[in-house]
Amino acid sequence: VQFRRVGLGFFWPLMTGARLAVALPGDHRDPERLVQTIREHQITTLHFVPSMLQAFMAHPQVESCNTLRRVVCSGEALPAELAAQVLKRLPQAGLYNLYGPTEAAIDVTHWTCTTDDVLSVPIGRPINNLKTHILDDGLLPAAQGVAAELCLGGVGLARGYHNRAALTAERFVPDPFDEQGGGRLYRT
Repeated sequence: VQFRRVGLGFFWPLMTGARLAVALPGDHRDPERLVQTIREHQITTLHFVPSMLQAFMAHPQVESCNTLRRVVCSGEALPAELAAQVLKRLPQAGLYNLYGPTEAAIDVTHWTCTTDDVLSVPIGRPINNLKTHILDDGLLPAAQGVAAELCLGGVGLARGYHNRAALTAERFVPDPFDEQGGGRLYRT
């Protein structure tokens, strides 16, 4: 069990009234077994890192997984070509791209993929109670087309790095946009 995904992977199905199907150890790395498990348990939702989704999509019978309604990706950049392949071969399933570093508690942004995502798949918009800013070195909004940094804020931020005060001070900075004061941003 991957620590960052325990809540999403175990509790989300149970909170929504779904059943939780746990694959046998190693089955997630075997597209043949994964296709069999999806069909056998009529699985509706899968969560992949894109490299594992790529291996799954290489299976010649992936279209037989017609109970799938949701495919969620996170942990790596989702290539546009892979997104297009999923949308074409599994048209009944929505494809969702999530982004978030460990320092921001699992996921920060979400994007519903469409066939319009031909050049790249966006990381999307912030999830509730989180925010994203594209800022320059002075923590001011950056002009479009200028090199800048993605900064994250909101309730999901970590307190900092254990026993690494200098790195914490460098990466977790006061949020200049927080009207109540005390907010922080994580400089990615």
